[in-house]
Amino acid sequence: MGCCTGRCTLIFLCTLQLLAALERQVFDFLGYQWAPILANFLHIIIVILGLFGTIQYRPRYIVVYAIWTAVWVTWNIFIICFYLEVGGLSKDSELLTFNISRHQSWWSENGPGCVRKEASMSGIAGLDSHSYISVIGCALEYRYIEVMHSSFQILIALVGFVYACYVVSVFTEEEDSFDFIGGFDPFPLYHVNEKPTNLLFKQTYL
Repeated sequence: MGCCTGRCTLIFLCTLQLLAALERQVFDFLGYQWAPILANFLHIIIVILGLFGTIQYRPRYIVVYAIWTAVWVTWNIFIICFYLEVGGLSKDSELLTFNISRHQSWWSENGPGCVRKEASMSGIAGLDSHSYISVIGCALEYRYIEVMHSSFQILIALVGFVYACYVVSVFTEEEDSFDFIGGFDPFPLYHVNEKPTNLLFKQTYL
């Protein structure tokens, strides 16, 4: 297969997916988003498996990757619905942190233009602690940043699914058309053995 084929394109897509997943994993770690962290980790493993299968001509690995892309699209659609609060979901819930912390997306406090405002806690004397109050001046709300991340993941996954199916079909055709030299052809041996026997019968008849 040449360099400008679906195989090379799939290698490029898997590499792009891997980089995008690593970038997303870093920010999810910073925001203590445990559910996305686990999903990203599994995604990275499957993408590496698909990349290996594409390079080493292993259709089964690419099939696993193609199946996973469908799951990955579903997961990112859920993330979009979560941050847009579709279907009763709330972006302020602790669903993505498994209800073990009240952390939100890292972008909620560190988005472009965001400024954190803190104030001393009232009613507790002698303590130097501070209470988080609000974030102001954000050029873009953090939920839209998360939605854009998920939308980009969905786009790459869909294109990757199409090319994965194409590459699997090409690999399968190549395997089916591959001819082992005399490996499965018993006819030459059969004809060689058959010829002396026929000559013996003719001589006996004469």
